[in-house]
Amino acid sequence: MRILSIPGSIRRDSHNLKLAREAQRLAPAGLEVAIFGGLAALPHYNEDEESGQPASTVLELRTAIAEADGLLFATPEYNGTIPGVLKNAVDWASRPVDDPVLRNKPAAVIGASTGAFGAVWAQAELRKSLGIAGARVIDAELAVPFADAAFDDQGRLKDPAQREQLRAVVDSLKSAVEERAALARA
Repeated sequence: MRILSIPGSIRRDSHNLKLAREAQRLAPAGLEVAIFGGLAALPHYNEDEESGQPASTVLELRTAIAEADGLLFATPEYNGTIPGVLKNAVDWASRPVDDPVLRNKPAAVIGASTGAFGAVWAQAELRKSLGIAGARVIDAELAVPFADAAFDDQGRLKDPAQREQLRAVVDSLKSAVEERAALARA
């Protein structure tokens, strides 16, 4: 089983990239968590580009999502909402309208921010956007506040309760993927 994690920040030392890497480390046996790192290279979404051949980075994103059994988004919060690069990725993945790669894809949203609320507003906005785009967003979450102090020198979450909550989100996502697969077989 393969989960694709999409960190919503393009910063080299991103707290949400650390969160995605922590999800890789905490994933149960038999579950691979891959990280998509190409958000910075995506062109701005433009409906005029839909009818032609989209940029290779758009195709890479769509292929990575299509090949994944589930998605784990890790979002920071910029001015109370989703970073533009992450919203741009969701917009590209929601196309073409008749067959988007997000349709019925199990997805979870987590987030870290340097503020006191751990990107909860951005997480809510991203859940809404993903749901409208057709993903099956699960009801599991993790908010990591004060992210600049939340990780140790190896990029691991310091708080054992946050690690357990992240493990629970990954387990819930795994269960949603298994449920979807069982329904497809039925």
